[in-house]
Amino acid sequence: MVEKDRNISLLNRDTGSVGYTLEDTGTHRTFTPGEAKRVTFDEIEKLSWARGGKELLRDYLIIQDEEAAKEILGNVEPEYFYTKDTIKKLLTEGTLEQLQDTLEFGPKGVVDLVKQEAVELQVNNVAMRKEIQKQTSFNVDKAIEINEESKEDGIIQNDAATSQRRANPIAANEQKSNGRRAESIQTNIKTTTTSGSKYKIIH
Repeated sequence: MVEKDRNISLLNRDTGSVGYTLEDTGTHRTFTPGEAKRVTFDEIEKLSWARGGKELLRDYLIIQDEEAAKEILGNVEPEYFYTKDTIKKLLTEGTLEQLQDTLEFGPKGVVDLVKQEAVELQVNNVAMRKEIQKQTSFNVDKAIEINEESKEDGIIQNDAATSQRRANPIAANEQKSNGRRAESIQTNIKTTTTSGSKYKIIH
């Protein structure tokens, strides 16, 4: 039995921000990518009781205490404790068998990281690429291709943005005083809130 007041490190393994609010205590925490915070076991336990709380702790926030993790989540595989750095090492130095185990036994958050890092690193192990597609239906080759095309499009757009005019546009001096309105660009921060839950996941 883990003591309620034991301080335990919670690490955000996700590449986006993750947060939760416990209504009973008014506790609110936000974790940036890769950030760790020390909280009490009592807080982790209360989060696990909230709807979807265990999924949050299983997939995104690593309970960096094996005894506490087992008490909250039951039996946990070694892959549960994998971080982004661990996944990078797996894809660059690991074996195909280790990747197979990770995809089979790792939680959803770990599998998502494998797919993402395989694209970011452009993993050159063909067998690994095929294994990821076999177990997750995620086509690493296609994702890398799309990613490269997007980068090329960005370069073209940037070049266009920095081009300078050679002459004034026709009738430029005849525009009305209010001028041309600039197109409004709005950035939406998407938050996913589980209905009726006591925490909020922020991506």
